[in-house]
Amino acid sequence: MAEESKILIIGGTGYMGKHLVEASVRLGHPTFALVRERTLASDPEKAKLIEAFRNSGVVLLYGDLYDQERLVEAIKKVDVVISALGHESPKKLADQVNIISAIKQAGTIKRFFPSEFGLDVGRIELMEPAKTQLGVKAQIREAIKEAGIPYTIVSSNLGGAYYFLRRIGQIEPMEPPTDKILVLGDGNSKVIFVGEEDVATYTIKAADDPRTLNKILYIRPPANIYSHNQLISLWERKSGKTFERIHVSEEEIFRKIQESPPPLNFGYAIAHAAFVKGETTNFEIDPLIGVEASELCPDVKYTTVDEFVDRYI
Repeated sequence: MAEESKILIIGGTGYMGKHLVEASVRLGHPTFALVRERTLASDPEKAKLIEAFRNSGVVLLYGDLYDQERLVEAIKKVDVVISALGHESPKKLADQVNIISAIKQAGTIKRFFPSEFGLDVGRIELMEPAKTQLGVKAQIREAIKEAGIPYTIVSSNLGGAYYFLRRIGQIEPMEPPTDKILVLGDGNSKVIFVGEEDVATYTIKAADDPRTLNKILYIRPPANIYSHNQLISLWERKSGKTFERIHVSEEEIFRKIQESPPPLNFGYAIAHAAFVKGETTNFEIDPLIGVEASELCPDVKYTTVDEFVDRYI
């Protein structure tokens, strides 16, 4: 059997990054993480996570996006580069051009995964501030193609299983409702929920899969496609509670997006695209540009929405 690819994860201490590091190790890949030296001294929680990486066999490489020499040196040690930089900083997302430049200079990388891990920014209509924040990802896609770098884009839809499912699809408050629940729009648009661990597993499995080369990997597990109304009904059935459903009009959602502070305005903009417009499910995957993860990897036992609800009740 061919040796597993060596994988470098940039942003490995972040929300999605830590899952990618863990999945890479679990699936047997020689795993490398790019770490900023100042993080070890300035962030005790991340320093603890970095030490856990080291104990699990991860090779720590010191550097960052802005030290090109070290970045190129790190990239030359691996076969695959995965960027897991958070969308909270459009500038940092835009600075992935430094990774693209370093990959070109290294000349050895067989696959690059830019930081996406959400809705397909190349085809959806988003409201501000999400439009600007995530629009940077579309620009990075174009830069990758112009550079001629082999890539895979991961579209994981609503990957925030903790964020959305724990709240029964609401943007706020943090905890599940007790009596009343806000339903955006009519609640009938289908939405796709995917656990972060499963996003990471499918991503790492795609690293050596020729079927995902220069394609969008859509993660759409069939058991995880629910409307908001169906999700609420499932929760009611399992908990024995009945919620008063208060429907929020599209006009009211627009007002919330305009008046809410960050990051709530961003959350409402994403929820508008998903729960009202149905942007995660209102299209068929074009086989010329995309493939579906659960079809490519039927061996992956993903966590279902039903199982997630059991955890949170």
